[in-house]
Amino acid sequence: MKDQLQLGDDEFGQMMLVLKQPVTQANHKEFKFLDGEMQEIAPDIWAMPAYMQADDDFTLFFLTTQIESGETVVAFSTGDASHGDFRLSEPMVTGAGLNLLNTQQPDRAKRVLKFLNDISRADEGNWRMVD
Repeated sequence: MKDQLQLGDDEFGQMMLVLKQPVTQANHKEFKFLDGEMQEIAPDIWAMPAYMQADDDFTLFFLTTQIESGETVVAFSTGDASHGDFRLSEPMVTGAGLNLLNTQQPDRAKRVLKFLNDISRADEGNWRMVD
């Protein structure tokens, strides 16, 4: 593994941001990105746009949810409105979502990465490598 992983690296696609506390009704407003705010889309599953533009079919959403280990993670999901109703894709690990965004909108990917790194620097989450 490289000493310094960077956005776009294959190894970076295996990175997951694990939150120290779950997103809840009480704290969801602390996780604002640009004009977006976390919305609970199912019990204990929260989503917020990371990239969504009216003139672009590509969309990417932050998802926070609890995984089998009981930890709360930040994942990503793409959006699809092609069949009349809006659906989110299967979640992907944090790094994979950032790498996907980087192929479509590199500047936005850097802003999203900064947002997530700010969460980590505030000691509200930790980056981990997943298999």
